[in-house]
Amino acid sequence: MIAGKEYGSGSSRDWAAKGPLLQGIKAVIAESYERIHRSNLLGMGILPLQFKEGETAQTHGLTGSETFSIERDAKLTVNMTVTIKTSTGKEFQCMTRLDTEPEIAYYTNGGILQYVLRKLIE
Repeated sequence: MIAGKEYGSGSSRDWAAKGPLLQGIKAVIAESYERIHRSNLLGMGILPLQFKEGETAQTHGLTGSETFSIERDAKLTVNMTVTIKTSTGKEFQCMTRLDTEPEIAYYTNGGILQYVLRKLIE
């Protein structure tokens, strides 16, 4: 999913992140995020990605109808750079908005609920 500036501003708590999850969204690429909404996306197992400074969907000629693939190193790190390839042949880089090690753990477990459940059965 492609978004603009301050994606998630005015959202209705975690319900605004549950909607994209139920629609099958795996990642959001935005210009910037509302702080709590970014955290809620992670809690649902959705990867928040951010365009590089000064870049937007428009500067990359994206329409939102493309299919995206995300190429990254096997090990996620805090705020790492990933390469995005589109079904139309465009390629650009974004930064993951995994800002802390615990956020990486939540995301790699598929969200905070799955993370907590795994911790309970360990």
